[in-house]
Amino acid sequence: MDLADRSLEPQIRTTQPEAASRLARTAIGLAWLTVAWYLVEAGVALFAGQSAGSTALIGFGLDSLIEVSSALVVLWQLRSDVSEEREERALKMIALSFFALAIWVTLTSVITLIGQVQPEESTTGIVLAIVSLIVMPALALTKRRVGKAMSSATVVADSAQTWLCTSLSAVLLVGLVANATLGWWWADPVAGLIIAAVAAREGREAWRGENCCGPVVGAGSSSCSTRSSCSSS
Repeated sequence: MDLADRSLEPQIRTTQPEAASRLARTAIGLAWLTVAWYLVEAGVALFAGQSAGSTALIGFGLDSLIEVSSALVVLWQLRSDVSEEREERALKMIALSFFALAIWVTLTSVITLIGQVQPEESTTGIVLAIVSLIVMPALALTKRRVGKAMSSATVVADSAQTWLCTSLSAVLLVGLVANATLGWWWADPVAGLIIAAVAAREGREAWRGENCCGPVVGAGSSSCSTRSSCSSS
């Protein structure tokens, strides 16, 4: 190795930790951004759902609230070394919330279908679903890119969860538009049943603790994700 190569060694050693630290900060920032969006999404969806009598919108809003808890668990994992016992207890609580949501939305949707209760059209809900279909894929792609760069299974798996929420937004949009433009009132409770099924699946995964672990570069410890999807990422 010549003198020029040796002079680069300190710079390389300094740059790598700095890059890792920058990626970790970016991942934490994305997690906080996700929490903020879920809160806005939940507030708008619940208000619009209550105004229009839309089971799908209310279920979507409640799901977003529960997703806030799930996102905070991911953020917790990124920022500190979480004990397995504390993580398991948090996941059980999230799972029970998902189960309760699935039961409530299923019962409400079935009652709406049997009673043929027709929800009003919701322009606010349609706009929310469209905006969500723009915001969530952008978040998911960014999380996945950062997670790959960090070699973090947590961040990559969280990006997969964000993609799942994007699919819920698409289901919601189809149901709301069908009701508003075609008069298919039953599309709203059917969309609610799909949301309930997804919530039940998420609850089952959280209860089982289906996870995978990977190092969070710059965090100084291994970090685990509650999402089984990371195994296929």
